[in-house]
Amino acid sequence: METNPYFEVTYLDTDCGRIRTETFDDARAAERFASRRAADEEGWAIIDAVPGAQRQKAA
Repeated sequence: METNPYFEVTYLDTDCGRIRTETFDDARAAERFASRRAADEEGWAIIDAVPGAQRQKAA
């Protein structure tokens, strides 16, 4: 069973006003993406580490 976590970035898409989620296998990539989304005055982003086993269940 895979135990490597993946990372979900939940963020406000300020272009359309919707909350969206992107997934990343690498923490640094998730952090870079979240930083870009939070750079706008109204923007925000949250990073969650999710165990790999949950990813398989969701698929």
